[in-house]
Amino acid sequence: MATARQFEDLQVWQDARLVVSAIYSASKSRAFRRDFSLCDQIRRAANSTMSNIAEGFERGTRREFIQFLNIAKGSNGEVRSQLYVALDQEYINENEFNVLREKAVALSKRLATFIRYLDGYTGDTRVKKSSRAKNNLQPSTRNLQPAS
Repeated sequence: MATARQFEDLQVWQDARLVVSAIYSASKSRAFRRDFSLCDQIRRAANSTMSNIAEGFERGTRREFIQFLNIAKGSNGEVRSQLYVALDQEYINENEFNVLREKAVALSKRLATFIRYLDGYTGDTRVKKSSRAKNNLQPSTRNLQPAS
């Protein structure tokens, strides 16, 4: 697995971003928008999924990252549940529902796999530090010499 330097590098975050985009697109219809409560809630749940992945990554410890990934997984489940309400209220058709649900299910599976990976990781942090970064802890004096 490649080392992530920032949360945007994580495939799971990128997938969550796609789910957010798809939810916003689907909830733009007039009927969906008029149900302000559902529209707002499904959008907030999708945003929460993406945001918790980012926040957990930025926390700096594997344990906290896993905690936030679990929260993200829960928010993603909330999105899936609300999709049923949107379908039942005919804000989205069955084809839209199936596409959106599949994106959310795939994200849930990816989150679960990532959580299992991090649970099995033996290091203290969830991001490996490069040896180059370790070597650059001491300030270089090469470029501090006055120009002649």
